[in-house]
Amino acid sequence: MDLVVLEEIKRLKYRYLRCVDTKDWSGLADTLTVDATADYGTPTYGGPLHFEGREPLVAFLGENLGPGMVTTHFATHPEIEVDGGEAAGRWAFQDTVIAVRHRVVITGAAFYEDRYRLDDDGRWRIAHTGYERTYEAVFSLDDMPSFRLTANRWPVEQVPNREG
Repeated sequence: MDLVVLEEIKRLKYRYLRCVDTKDWSGLADTLTVDATADYGTPTYGGPLHFEGREPLVAFLGENLGPGMVTTHFATHPEIEVDGGEAAGRWAFQDTVIAVRHRVVITGAAFYEDRYRLDDDGRWRIAHTGYERTYEAVFSLDDMPSFRLTANRWPVEQVPNREG
């Protein structure tokens, strides 16, 4: 087993998650193959989401996890199998999304199922990513009158209390 390749793939997944959380959409695009696909099984959108191609995927994430959304994504315990210029990986995953505009916090867990491909430029990229939730919890900021939010990277809308 090539430990250098395993480490490159781990770093790729970490970079993908970091780019989502820091809203680095061009960096995120660089982690994906041009023909990348994604399947996100999340109740938040009323059913599974499917994407074909890097551009629609990055556009969706930019529109739905962009300004006013504070996110943290963690993937651990990678199980990666490499077969030449292709690989498959499974990751334990947890995330939190604070949607100030919608006055909710979403937290959950899943297992990512990824496929990777060694691209023509010699770099590993994600060819497919996706998960189905093992759980998702949603709660209203109105249920937490003492909730205060500080974000150091970008401005976040104030979180008014129930009275306004």
